Amino acid sequence: MNSNVKPLWLALHLPCLPLEANLPLSSPSAVVEQGRILLGDQAAQRAGVESGMGIAAARMLAPAIALVARDRARETSALQTLACWAGNLTPRLSLTPDTLLLEIGSCLRLFGGLEVMVPLAKEGVQAQHYSVEIAAAPTPLGAHWLAQARTQALCPDEASMRQKLAMLPVDILPHKAAVTLRRFGITTLAEAARLPSAALARRIGREAVRLIAQALGEQPDPRPDFVFPERFALSLELPATVEYATALLFAARRLISALAGWLSARQAGVREIMLQLRHRHTVTDVVLRFADLTADGSRFERVLRERLERLTLQAPVESLLLTATQVVQRPHRNQTLFEAAQDTRDAIGNLLERLSARLGEKQVYGIAPHDDHRPEHATRSASLFGKSSPVAPPALPRPLWLLDKPESLSDVQGRPYRCGPLTLLAGPERIEAGWWDTRASRRDVRRDYFIARSVDARWLWIYRECQAPGRWFLQGFFA
Repeated sequence: MNSNVKPLWLALHLPCLPLEANLPLSSPSAVVEQGRILLGDQAAQRAGVESGMGIAAARMLAPAIALVARDRARETSALQTLACWAGNLTPRLSLTPDTLLLEIGSCLRLFGGLEVMVPLAKEGVQAQHYSVEIAAAPTPLGAHWLAQARTQALCPDEASMRQKLAMLPVDILPHKAAVTLRRFGITTLAEAARLPSAALARRIGREAVRLIAQALGEQPDPRPDFVFPERFALSLELPATVEYATALLFAARRLISALAGWLSARQAGVREIMLQLRHRHTVTDVVLRFADLTADGSRFERVLRERLERLTLQAPVESLLLTATQVVQRPHRNQTLFEAAQDTRDAIGNLLERLSARLGEKQVYGIAPHDDHRPEHATRSASLFGKSSPVAPPALPRPLWLLDKPESLSDVQGRPYRCGPLTLLAGPERIEAGWWDTRASRRDVRRDYFIARSVDARWLWIYRECQAPGRWFLQGFFA
């Protein structure tokens, strides 16, 4: 990181992670821990279900409530998936059990400032169906506390951060320290900070005092960086089996967003990804191929939607696994100079991928050179999504336009005519090939090719059969 760039941390706090990590769930629903309600959705809260309430009381208030046990492993997995997505915003971030801390000081100029980056981050998290509280501050703990307190504070400097932190209730501290301070009539961090540090440490412990100092930037707060995996293969356990393929897009969107962020952090792209639909005893592979190298999450989602809309599941799906099967480093390019050209290539690629997803890969193809001297067999259909073996171009010039069927030309005293006499400019070039081909429609040829000019100044590619009667034919036109 540039030493002249001041650190700035963006905290993405997920207050409903225990519940939303299990989505989609029927509503009303709630998460249970140790026999009591930990967190309920909005429908449950409207029915009167509150945190700390017993299960029996919750069922009395909302008989149809869906209860799920808290799954910390699922929460951790969801947080790591979001961390991969956050690679779209910054390559440096750190995790807590319910918050992503993004170091964005070195990225602000790239995105156009904090006022642009914050809405972008919020929309990205909400698009994956997570509730989020956001705050920014020069210290990671300061940003974390401000987000936890739902202040929505954006503090670019320490002065504004200290002002916002001073107003936070002492409940932001560990529970035991908060209870002790309230017993002494202290309700805010500002009141606690005015006490002598030695006396404060005796009352609430050195750990709580250290946390306050770290939040205010008075002590260093080293954080372990999230390490992006070397290989992208991310799984997602579904909270309930899914019987219709289109319903899988909701859950797959989280994996796709994570892949886009992972590719951005690694400055790479993919030509192919695979989504495995895992049933109880079998697996269905959904392979998505792309016309060119891409790291665009919206492009992944469009192609996947097309595939899922045409897929009939053979059995209910219990989990998903998204794998990046062909990852390639993306070459750096000048965004300003080539932006329009790149947009055009992306639009063409999007069209080809959607047509392929709807019609099938065999129905959408390109033309590639084929190693055959016979002009009518020198090209063949080729997949738009795979690598083809390079074929050396012919050493001699070839026309861009070949006729579907060679046109017979008139012969006047051994010279070819087409609306007048043709002038031979180059040739002959003899082509003798195809003797190995046993099919009558692709028999061997023996021809002498010439470049000729017609009376209207068009350049033609013509040939004369080497065997009797030696007729002349027009094969194609030069541009």
